[in-house]
Amino acid sequence: MFPRKDDTVSAFIFFICIALIASILQTSTGFGFSIMATPLFLMLFHPQEAIQINIILSLVISLALIRSIMDSVDFTLLKRLIAASLAGVPFGIAIYMSINIEAFKFSVGVLLLMLTLLLILNFRISQTRGRDNLAGGLSGLFTTSIGMPGPPILLYFTGTSMDKDRVRATTLAFYLFIYSVSLVTQITFTGTSVLIWKSSLYAAPAVLAGLVIGQYIHKWVDQDTFRIFTYVLLSGTGVYLLIQSLLSL
Repeated sequence: MFPRKDDTVSAFIFFICIALIASILQTSTGFGFSIMATPLFLMLFHPQEAIQINIILSLVISLALIRSIMDSVDFTLLKRLIAASLAGVPFGIAIYMSINIEAFKFSVGVLLLMLTLLLILNFRISQTRGRDNLAGGLSGLFTTSIGMPGPPILLYFTGTSMDKDRVRATTLAFYLFIYSVSLVTQITFTGTSVLIWKSSLYAAPAVLAGLVIGQYIHKWVDQDTFRIFTYVLLSGTGVYLLIQSLLSL
């Protein structure tokens, strides 16, 4: 299953565990699958493979949950995010194909840590149409460049102190769109492989199990716990991007 890395049973188990835990996180909070899974998938796959597997499994989650969360979706905000993300997608591809991706990751990592610190210090912003568009555009750019749509909108939603159910539903609906666009874009520009789709198929049962567990956990996650999850994920992503970019120098 992992011809380019250590092809062992332990590697397979590690892959399945990543998919299970990340899907629990995504289902219970509305974000976090790509933030957690992509860095760990990179230990088993090449970047293109890791990103596409992450996108496919994230789509499985969004498709499975979309009907159950529709009542909580902020459709006005969702439309703005979708429209703006389309503008960000080509810039993300340009970054991926022509700019030093490690330097870009380093810059994003520093920015994430700085903004997360501001959030911890209780810095808050008001929601506006322009900021909705900026968050959507950056999310589209991040998805096609490094495979992580979550950080921009997660930072924005946290800064506006948005209700956790609204955040979860709106982000899951948005992911269904942006991941679909990104998967088509990735395949068009960089292709795909049998390994990617077979690996995604093997992980699908673990993802579905994570959906069930995550739905249960969501009922017990209060607003304060949700906020702590956010800080941990954002700071962890920032540190990961910094370390990965520095190790690649």
